[in-house]
Amino acid sequence: MELSSTEVVSPAISVELLLHPDDVLADLGRDVREGLTSSPKSLPPKWFYDDRGSKLFESITRLPEYYPTRREREILAGRATSIVAECPASTLVELGSGTSDKTILLLDALAAHGSLRRFVPFDVSETTLRTAALRLAQRFPGLEVAAIVGDFDRHLHAIALPETGPRLVAFLGGTVGNLDRQQRAGFFGRLSRDLRPDDGLLLGTDLVKDVDRLVAAYDDAAGIAAQFNLNVLDVINRRLGADFDLGGFGHVAHWDSEHEWVEMRLRSTSAQRVRVAALDLDVVFAPGEEIRTEISAKFHREDLEAELAAAGLELRRWWTDPKDDYALSLSFRR
Repeated sequence: MELSSTEVVSPAISVELLLHPDDVLADLGRDVREGLTSSPKSLPPKWFYDDRGSKLFESITRLPEYYPTRREREILAGRATSIVAECPASTLVELGSGTSDKTILLLDALAAHGSLRRFVPFDVSETTLRTAALRLAQRFPGLEVAAIVGDFDRHLHAIALPETGPRLVAFLGGTVGNLDRQQRAGFFGRLSRDLRPDDGLLLGTDLVKDVDRLVAAYDDAAGIAAQFNLNVLDVINRRLGADFDLGGFGHVAHWDSEHEWVEMRLRSTSAQRVRVAALDLDVVFAPGEEIRTEISAKFHREDLEAELAAAGLELRRWWTDPKDDYALSLSFRR
């Protein structure tokens, strides 16, 4: 059984720890061993996001090539009141909340409606959660902020809070696209079991479009995405005592037309051997061999609707930006 502890930071803020530093290091080691001894090699994208990686991603969201963050914010700015009218939640839960910058638009709309009582930000980064919780508690006096430090692959049950009114579960940023179809089926199924009939799921999804635009969002002219991608090797070097030469790998962004997703990869520029001291592991790379570090699936409405339906969820509302680049959908349990 995993240990859980809750700290009351202030009368308005609590932090529940389901993921402790030792757990994070053990998870990293497990993922690195499994991913770098597989064929083909791969690493989960969650390890991009140390402090430097998070700052690099914030820079990516401001790049001209990277449209998803801007499009999602446009939709939220224009549709937050409509979303709240469909799901007048007393509790807003945000999975992968990060800094919760865009979520303020939903919180503002819920507060204006008069239904908002509690905000539950859920993320793997305790530091980021604490900073965001303090900022939001100051902005919304009287709001209860119940932060959860956890991994939604393992701790999704933690959002099954005592019944105090409808919940709106927001999973924004297109993060659901980092899961393949089988992983999404498991995620939607677990979430559906935890939702009550009046709870809503607000899902952000990037849409299939011109391939050049899709690839450019992950391979910008300034090279920020390349730095972000390579940073995962630096994380492994620092946390697990590895000796990756970051100059020995190149950034690759590739459109997979069969699966309709963008893959980010790191390509070895030569034959090399990497030592991961903490795992007592040596990893051999052939020239041109790649590590897949991320998938970012793109969606059609009908396909997403079918995936949700298979998990017992009904897609009721669909909002896009004027260019049909990106969508927010609102679903409820059948």
